[in-house]
Amino acid sequence: MLTQYDKRVLNAIQGALPIAERPFAVLAKQLETTEEELLTDLKRLSDDGYIRRFGAFFDSNALGFHGSLVAVKVKEDSMQEVADAINRYNGVTHNYEREGEYNLWFTLQVQSEDERDNVLKKISELPGVLDLMNLPSEKTYKVRVRFNMD
Repeated sequence: MLTQYDKRVLNAIQGALPIAERPFAVLAKQLETTEEELLTDLKRLSDDGYIRRFGAFFDSNALGFHGSLVAVKVKEDSMQEVADAINRYNGVTHNYEREGEYNLWFTLQVQSEDERDNVLKKISELPGVLDLMNLPSEKTYKVRVRFNMD
């Protein structure tokens, strides 16, 4: 069960982390705790499943990357092996299983169209992959999601 303090921590880390040499020390001061206690609490909240991901978001287009949403038709008995193989590629941000003919979807960010084509060719040749559909990004939409824990 989350305490009021836990909720304050979760609210604070969803926004802009202070840009400082020791951002968690600055944040800890705002939360009236110590840097060490805050880091311990963040680890606990992560271990307990309240924090799934912690990291920066970058504008991949501004950095020159090419993005795609990729739909893959995978044999049911090969799903885990294919998902694990896809996750080993550096440009894969996440993948997820879905119902339907194309039952595994993932996003790919790479530095060139040639790199994207090479990665997708290798993935299409994995055992258990029946088909692959590349849906290159044409326009980026950023949705800011914040969960108010109060």
